[in-house]
Amino acid sequence: MKDRVYLIGFLAAASLLLFIGRDQLPSATFLTWGFTFGATTAAAVLIVSLYRVQLELKQSRHELARKNAELNFAREVQKALFPGELPDHGDLEFSAICIPAQGISGDFYDVMECENGRTIFTVADVSGKGISAAILMANVQAVLRTLVRATLSLDQVCSELNNHLHRVTEPSKFATFFVAQWLPDSCELEYVNAGHQTPILSGSVDGLELGKGGPPIGMFPDIVYESGRVKLADSDLLAVYSDGLTEATSTNEVEFGVKRLSQLVKSHHSAPLVEIQSKMLEAVTSWSGREPEDDMTIMLVRVGSGHGKRGEEV
Repeated sequence: MKDRVYLIGFLAAASLLLFIGRDQLPSATFLTWGFTFGATTAAAVLIVSLYRVQLELKQSRHELARKNAELNFAREVQKALFPGELPDHGDLEFSAICIPAQGISGDFYDVMECENGRTIFTVADVSGKGISAAILMANVQAVLRTLVRATLSLDQVCSELNNHLHRVTEPSKFATFFVAQWLPDSCELEYVNAGHQTPILSGSVDGLELGKGGPPIGMFPDIVYESGRVKLADSDLLAVYSDGLTEATSTNEVEFGVKRLSQLVKSHHSAPLVEIQSKMLEAVTSWSGREPEDDMTIMLVRVGSGHGKRGEEV
């Protein structure tokens, strides 16, 4: 506001002096003085403008610092929502990672060990990106944990979660969702796939598709989801991932695709899970040649020893 007052004052003074001295314009002295005054006024206008730019820049820096602080806080809060340690009890071996595209993620993964011996794990991809998607992700995860503690079946969990999300969000907001539970007594994996990327299976179950389920959660009310079962054998490998990997595009706008990802996982089937995970991320990053445009999440699950010789769909 001050810079405007100063500018108006300078211009008003210049106009008044020129009006008073209008009869002396032919005078060389007055002409010189006029040029000097005009130059001084122009310099003053420039200084005022620079001062204003400096103030705006300072305000922008403060705003950027505030947003960065908020983003860092949100990132730390979200980090605490992911499992600190993944289970390692002999039946199953886990490795998982989430790479956010915008500092915080709309993807999430979770592993829950239940009192009855079941191990439930999930990967989800909430529509959208950034803070709004992360908030919705936290809401979905909290409701999921509540439903799991209520010992509902997986199809019931998905139906309840779907109705909750449909009630509290706009129709354009939804989440693809894969949830599975390990049943150690029968060496079976029960699962529901709610519109998520079809996981990659490698080993004795190579070629089977875990596609039973229904649409993404939150899109339509009162959806009845179907669960599926597959019997797994020793060293069978399951790779659950979000579409940030398969939809990563090259400089020629060609997607990395499911086929390339599946071939990579199967070619490193026997490698340590952390190594397979790194190979997947490296391949996608090399393919796109730039920072990820979408969140990338991977969960790898390998069956331990002593679970039979052959896996099959039940």
